Amino acid sequence: MPPEAAPFRGQFGLPTVGRMDNVATMTERLLADAGLGAGMRVLDVGCGRGDVTFMAASRVGAQGQVVGVDRDSGAIEQARVRAREQGLPNVTFVEGDLHQIPKEQGLFDAVVGRRVLMYQADAVEAVRVLARALKPGGLMVFQEHDSTVGPASLTPLPLHAQVREWIWRTVEREGANIHMGFDLASVFTKAGLTVEQVRAVAVVQTPTQAHPTGAIVRAMIPRIVKHGVATGAELDVDTLDQRLTEERAKAGATFIGELAFGAWARVPG
Repeated sequence: MPPEAAPFRGQFGLPTVGRMDNVATMTERLLADAGLGAGMRVLDVGCGRGDVTFMAASRVGAQGQVVGVDRDSGAIEQARVRAREQGLPNVTFVEGDLHQIPKEQGLFDAVVGRRVLMYQADAVEAVRVLARALKPGGLMVFQEHDSTVGPASLTPLPLHAQVREWIWRTVEREGANIHMGFDLASVFTKAGLTVEQVRAVAVVQTPTQAHPTGAIVRAMIPRIVKHGVATGAELDVDTLDQRLTEERAKAGATFIGELAFGAWARVPG
């Protein structure tokens, strides 16, 4: 991942915004359907502030354990504070890189990650490395966004299309794989895993249901400007969510910006 991009966490490499949205709901459903359950040891790579870590912790319960790993020391400290505030003794956060998981952490029943593989220079090798941290028959679960499908709406929504272009053009210029969702199955297979299921769910916005687009763009401003995608004035982030909502409401339109792919696979044994 390029040095100017944020560490491997959150949407498009940026910190998550700490609120429940339709993508968070998709992630929770993915973890449940993949089979995360009581008593499991889970490794969350690219954990950031711990959003997915806490989802996994709620599934494994007090008898299980979740270890979150991220190379951003600031994000790890925030995650630790959140874990203390929530009174979660079954959660541990470690500063480190997914390519060098400390052996003292032992083996896990499952490895999970959200929007992580898209930023890896060699996603297949990253999965191979992570598979070594799994017990025989262990579970690998990833959710990755993909820009291949979209923008889509029955009524033209030019501002929505423009904002989507700002986000994805920036991510692409940072060297990320903007088609990682479609590549998930082949990445798992090439890494030697057995794919059990791949699904894709649209990130949908309606006249009354929004996505935290303004928060995402605000967090990405330095990156968007640095890569020459747009200026701060063009973004006008302080009014962005309001303008997006008004555009959908005026048209009575539904907008799909991208797909969130979820997949799970198992290591041999």
